[in-house]
Amino acid sequence: MSPNLLILGGTTEARRPADAVAAAGHQGIVSYAGRVERPYPTALPHRIGGFGGTEGLATYLRTQEITHVIDATHPFAAQMSAHAVEAAQRTGVPLAALTRPARQPGAGDNWQAVADIPAAVAALNGPPRRVMLAVGRMHLEDFTPNPQHFYLLRLVDPPEAALPFPDCAVEVSRGPFTEAGDRALMQRHGIDLVVSKNAGGSGARAKLDAARATGLPVVMIDRPALPPRTELHETAAVLDWIAHAGVNLGV
Repeated sequence: MSPNLLILGGTTEARRPADAVAAAGHQGIVSYAGRVERPYPTALPHRIGGFGGTEGLATYLRTQEITHVIDATHPFAAQMSAHAVEAAQRTGVPLAALTRPARQPGAGDNWQAVADIPAAVAALNGPPRRVMLAVGRMHLEDFTPNPQHFYLLRLVDPPEAALPFPDCAVEVSRGPFTEAGDRALMQRHGIDLVVSKNAGGSGARAKLDAARATGLPVVMIDRPALPPRTELHETAAVLDWIAHAGVNLGV
């Protein structure tokens, strides 16, 4: 039996293991939650939608004869990652997470680290400011307790409903972004504060480098706690893990 992988997508990094797995001759499928209308294409087929919680995912692993799970979801997709760990434990299917290392503040960074989204909302209490709110579409409603600010929102897809802020602007675009481009974007909108998740990866770097270059403060939201799991940081490590994950594949 050859490897048959389930790759839980959600980040641009999910493309790399999917393409590498296909190039190695392995079978697999990439699963997207459906929050983005146009997911990045990969060399593997894909599905869109949830599994129905831990039990639904465990059933999927059994019925589809999945041999390995790679969690390449966003670092803040805590519920999906927790479900994946539990489903893998129930079924005995090896699981590894392809993770982005968290970013650390460096010289010139002006970060205020906060524990979670509610703490980031609380950090915005105060006089009106011009805020680049880089937290993703799912969390916009959380920031409505502070309507006094102007919010710059960068979204992958155009909003389908009215936005929850009285004063905001939307940039519909998909990365990769550049420091120069983000610096120009911030200057065009007069941004004086950035709110960001510590998602790591190259995709989130441009706005943080731009904030450093222009001396802007950043409210940085820490990653959620996740269950213990194998974590990998490179596509080559994923392929090595597949070859040595302890499953008898008959090869």
